[in-house]
Amino acid sequence: MSSPAPPYRQIAAEIRAQILTGRLRPGERAPSIREIARRWQVAAATATKALAVLRDDGLVHTKVGAGTVVSAGPRPQPSQGGVPGPPKPAAPRRTAVPRQPLDRSQALRTAIAVADAEGLHALSMRRVAAELGVATMTLYRHVPGKDDLLTQMAEEVFARAPLPARGPHGWRAKLELVARRQWQLCRRHLWLPRAVSFTRPLLVPAMMAHTEWTLRALDGLGLSMTMRTREALALHGLVHSAALSMAAEAEAEAESGVTLERWWLARRLRAENLLRSGRFPLLAAITPAQAGDDDGHFHYALARHLDGLAVLVHAHQQPPDADHTRATGAQKP
Repeated sequence: MSSPAPPYRQIAAEIRAQILTGRLRPGERAPSIREIARRWQVAAATATKALAVLRDDGLVHTKVGAGTVVSAGPRPQPSQGGVPGPPKPAAPRRTAVPRQPLDRSQALRTAIAVADAEGLHALSMRRVAAELGVATMTLYRHVPGKDDLLTQMAEEVFARAPLPARGPHGWRAKLELVARRQWQLCRRHLWLPRAVSFTRPLLVPAMMAHTEWTLRALDGLGLSMTMRTREALALHGLVHSAALSMAAEAEAEAESGVTLERWWLARRLRAENLLRSGRFPLLAAITPAQAGDDDGHFHYALARHLDGLAVLVHAHQQPPDADHTRATGAQKP
């Protein structure tokens, strides 16, 4: 008696049957890793393997902006009961149509689409090559390895959102612009904060341009280069830490298949008992919408950070004898 197939193959077989019977049609979105994990109650790694089987069979592919979709093209016809029938004799081999040469931008677009749809854990040189329909070694001619691939991906997404040459008037408006631009990039590409390091920064021009732009926004404020450097790092760090928190929640949901709302529902009784005890009256007044507003939290933190910087800037713009003049009531000559 044969042993049952592993869970990921069972899941792949069920989705394959939906595709072969027409319940999932070409161009329609296939179940995502998150959906598979939730529906079949499996880990994200198992869901990823199931999609990999379907991808290897040519039944699904990753589409930029849409995630994993059902592929077009001829398929085996299912027999009665939705189970594929015996394979038909192979058709005569056609002369292959030459592919367009692979270029770097095509590889990066594909890698970004995979990471956007499934996260960094699903990204590999082999996976990107499979999406492109080329041998892995072909991809290595354009990108030396995964670390270099991540670096070039970060460069690509930053280059898509260039900063204006001058920007709005005033240092505060400029810093708000650069911080919000980076926040938008991290919301659009949840893998990005994982790819960025402050201790081992990615030396790519598009990201360096953001730091240069931030330093230039602080020109003429009386701040030393040390203070300006620390402010640039603090501002980027604020965005980075907020984005990591957002990305961590997305990863937890993908791995467990449990949304934040469902996670709280499972703990509702304990939470209600604690909050109704009277020990935490202020916490009890917080609504779920207030607690889970990542965008609101970021913009609040940014505003308060810039409020503090404004105090520092104001102090450095005062003349050296300002305190003495106010204390003695003396008039400037």
